[in-house]
Amino acid sequence: MSVFEKTVRTIQFLSVDAVEKANSGHPGTPMALAGIATEIFIRHLRYNPHDPSWPNRDRFVLSCGHASMLLYSILHLAGYDLPLEELKNFRQWGSRTPGHPENFLTPGVETTTGPLGQGIGNAVGMALAGKMAAARLNQPDSELIDYRVFVLASDGDIMEGVASEASSIAGHLGLDNLTVVYDDNHITIDGNTELAFSEDVAKRYEAYGWFSQRVDGHNPDQVRVALERAVAETNRPSMIVARTHIAIGAPTKQDTAEAHGKPLGKKEVEATKIAAGWPVEPTFLIPDESRALFRQRAEENRPGYEKWQRTVSSLNGQRAELWKKLSAREVPENLFTELLAVAQPKAGATRVLASGVEQRAAALVPSLVGGAADLASSTNTNIKDQGDVRRGDYAGRNLHFGIREHGMAAIVNGMSLSGFFIPFGSTFLIFSDYLRPALRLSAIMHAQVVQVFTHDSVFLGEDGPTHEPVEHLWALRLIPSLDVVRPADALECAAAWTHALTRRNGPTAMALTRQNLPVLERSADFDNQCLLDGAYILSDVVDPELVLIASGSEVHVAVEAKKILESSGKRVRVVSAPCWDAFERQPPERQAAVLGKGIPRVAVEAGRSPPWRAVVGETGLVIGIDRFGASAPWERIAEELGFTGRKVAEKILAHWS
Repeated sequence: MSVFEKTVRTIQFLSVDAVEKANSGHPGTPMALAGIATEIFIRHLRYNPHDPSWPNRDRFVLSCGHASMLLYSILHLAGYDLPLEELKNFRQWGSRTPGHPENFLTPGVETTTGPLGQGIGNAVGMALAGKMAAARLNQPDSELIDYRVFVLASDGDIMEGVASEASSIAGHLGLDNLTVVYDDNHITIDGNTELAFSEDVAKRYEAYGWFSQRVDGHNPDQVRVALERAVAETNRPSMIVARTHIAIGAPTKQDTAEAHGKPLGKKEVEATKIAAGWPVEPTFLIPDESRALFRQRAEENRPGYEKWQRTVSSLNGQRAELWKKLSAREVPENLFTELLAVAQPKAGATRVLASGVEQRAAALVPSLVGGAADLASSTNTNIKDQGDVRRGDYAGRNLHFGIREHGMAAIVNGMSLSGFFIPFGSTFLIFSDYLRPALRLSAIMHAQVVQVFTHDSVFLGEDGPTHEPVEHLWALRLIPSLDVVRPADALECAAAWTHALTRRNGPTAMALTRQNLPVLERSADFDNQCLLDGAYILSDVVDPELVLIASGSEVHVAVEAKKILESSGKRVRVVSAPCWDAFERQPPERQAAVLGKGIPRVAVEAGRSPPWRAVVGETGLVIGIDRFGASAPWERIAEELGFTGRKVAEKILAHWS
């Protein structure tokens, strides 16, 4: 048995033993892909296990995250800080080897995968970010960024629509630094793929503009040649369709659906090891030769790593400054002050007001890039005079994702994980449904991405209920670690972009209006810093007896209602709540100072009302929308659904009559 073959067996049986010990997991795919993964790591992947975040490392993405033990086994052998004890604690509480890979938890894991197709989308984003960083930083005689991205994907990844969306964009943009190996093992959970899948994947990817190859995934020579051809390919991403056998070598479980998501079982493990000429005991066996093979690769990578460090150290002038800003995703300390300066109080739709703020933010933050799902003219998110990213020309800052919301969100996740950019996507709020799975992963990964959602309520009007969001604000707020910001005017738009660009530990979603809003009046001594608290007192009165809480386009409605209520003798405070998520992180005393203690509360928002009941309490009132919208001019909708100052005041007076 050669050292290579012995190393493949090592990875296979580390995976099998870990799944067996946990009595949970997916042994079949790691067994099938061990040879291909080993080939990638020891012959192609450029990495430094002692510096897992090296900016110019090659990225390895396990899109089929259910095969996590494959990745953990390799990372351990490759010398990352992942002790053997962690492999033995696979899927256990507190371990760094969870059931599906999680970035920032396990060294060497580039992205959190498991929901199928997402890893391919993330990899496209990583490859695109590499091209864009190279266009900004490289010089003919001095390349800072030239990393490649390698992906292992399963049948499920290839079937999921998000992968198709992202792959289409990758082909369109000619991302030749991306190689995907498709594990064509013909098995899914329900049985053979012929139950639901009969397309020619290689031809589909050729139609996307990819370079496609087919290999026997268990033939090392074929795999080696295919990978070499993929790396040598220019102008196109590469797809390698590798025919494999799930749980290869297992006497009764090979090529069965049972091997996909269940331990092999003690007897089958013993029989498989014996058939492979592998000791049954001890478990978690690692021959010295296998460790040495990976140590050799680490030594081969060292000169390139050290040369790269010397290149960075020798940077000077504007290039050094740009490297500093991009590598740190630098944001000026006075960003809020700068953005407030361009947020002049004026009436307008917040999608327009926020766009003006965004232009100044882009001038101050070179890392800010992004685009729209074919709606830039509506979301107003184009960065002016900064060019479009196109095939072969990646120096621009505006991305065109086409009508591919899910692919867009998966791609911007990968761009964020690349380390150079603060990326944004944009579409209508109603279409957040199309990208919610990727946005949820943004939150799990604490990725700094921004999703700009416009047309944020029933007040977009004539398009009707199919395009009018009512449940979406709270659907997004309920995602842990995602901050939803719904500004009411230009100043709050400045706070929204400040929040998104300075928040390093999670994604931000903006909800912006299509319709124009009036200017909000503030007192002469108003402190703009409170705009960053998430909720603040906009209009107050001595000894208030009622607190109106509103967000976005309903804030001016609450102000109008206050005036009517005060004419009836009520003492009313108005609280604007652009980011309830941020406000809930404020100290209790700060929250009490804004909302008051023992004062009746009313929440006013053009969306679903139940979650607000936890804020207003049993005796409070929620004025929301618990039905779908309608097709009509937005002013008529506001009148019919009770979102005018007069209608709100009437409901409040009736509630406490």
